[in-house]
Amino acid sequence: MNEPFAERVRRCQRGLADRGGAALVASPGPALTYLTGVEESPSERHFLAVVPRDGSPVVVAPAMYEAELEVAPIDRVVLWDDGDDPVEALASVFESAGLEAGPGGGETIFLDDRLWTTFAKDVRGLFPDATYDLASDVLEPLRLKKDRTERATLRRAGALADRVSMTLRERGEAVVGMTERELADEIDRLLEAEGGRGPAFDTIVAAGENGARPHHQPSDRPIEAGEPVVLDFGAFVDADLESAQARYPGDQTRTLVFAGEPPEGYREVHETVARAQRAAIEHVEPGVTAESVDAVAREIIDDVGYGDAFVHRTGHGVGLEVHEPPYIVEGNEQTLEPGMVFSVEPGIYLEGEFGVRLEDLVVVTEDGCERLNTTPLDWACEGARR
Repeated sequence: MNEPFAERVRRCQRGLADRGGAALVASPGPALTYLTGVEESPSERHFLAVVPRDGSPVVVAPAMYEAELEVAPIDRVVLWDDGDDPVEALASVFESAGLEAGPGGGETIFLDDRLWTTFAKDVRGLFPDATYDLASDVLEPLRLKKDRTERATLRRAGALADRVSMTLRERGEAVVGMTERELADEIDRLLEAEGGRGPAFDTIVAAGENGARPHHQPSDRPIEAGEPVVLDFGAFVDADLESAQARYPGDQTRTLVFAGEPPEGYREVHETVARAQRAAIEHVEPGVTAESVDAVAREIIDDVGYGDAFVHRTGHGVGLEVHEPPYIVEGNEQTLEPGMVFSVEPGIYLEGEFGVRLEDLVVVTEDGCERLNTTPLDWACEGARR
C-alpha cells in the first residue's frame, strides 16, 4: 500500500488501539476512499474494507471488480463470485485478522456511519456479542486535518472555480436576459472546460428576490439588469494519487450585478457581508475555536441590524465531501489546527428583495490561514453602475 494511504491506515489503527477497537469496516463512500483510494458507489453487493487493529487492510469485493482493484493501492483483496456467499468471504477476512466469528468475546467493531443495514446485519450476525460503534469516532479526527496531497488538490479545485468566476465577470451585460437555469448550465460547462470532473453540487444561480433563498434551485426566470445574482458553484478535481480515484471539490460563492443600477440598500448589504467575511478569515488561526469564527462574522452583521437575516452557519469543512467537519457554527468548540479546510460564507437574505453571500475556502496554516479562492469580492461587472 503506497503513501499516503499507508500512513492513513497506520493512523486509523492507532485510533483503533486507543479506543479498544478490533477492526473498522468501511463501505463505498468517503471512508473507503480515504483509506484505500477506491471510489465506488454503494450497491446491493458486498463491497467492504476491513481494517484490523494489526496487520494489513483487506477489501472484500465482487469478482467483477478484479481489474479495477489490481491497480488500486491495496495489498490484500478477497473476491467473491455471484454464486458465492459473500458473508463467508467476510468471515474469512475477519478470521485472518484474528477475529473468530461466533458467540463470545467483547471486541469492539467500528462500522461505517453509512453502512447499509443489510451489511451491518451481516457483520453483527458474525459477531453477535461484539460492541459496535461508529467509524467516524476513529476517522473524523484523521480526516479533519488534510495531508499534503489533499491540500494541493483543494488548491487546484479553488483555482478552477476562480477561473470560472473571472470568466463570468468578464461577460458582464451579456448575461442579462439569460435564465437562471441557462446560466447554471453554462457554469457547469465552464467548470468542465477548465478540467472539472463534474459539479461538486447543484450549481446555484439565484437572481433578484430568489437570492433570499440560500439554496435556491435555478429556474426559468430571466436575469434582469440591476439584479444581484448569487452564484455558488465548484467542481471536483482528481487527486494526484497514481492509481487512486479520490476527488476533491471546489466551493465558491460570489454575488454579482452584471449590468445596470443595483437596488436601494444593496451596496450597504454587500459591503457588510464582505466585511464580515474578511474579518472572519483574518480571525482564523490555530488555537481559536470554530464557533469563534462564526461569532466574528455574526457580530459584524448583527451590529448593522441584519442579524435576523443571517440564517445559516458561517461555514463547513470541505474534503472528500462538500460538507463535512469542522462546522463553523455557534456551539462548536472544536479548536482549529493546521491542515483543516473549511468555507467562510456569511450571508444576508432579505425576503422579497435580494440576497448576498460571499464564500471562500481556507486552509489553516501554522500561523493563520491561506485562502484557496483569490477572486475579488466586489459585486460590479463591466456595465454595472458602481
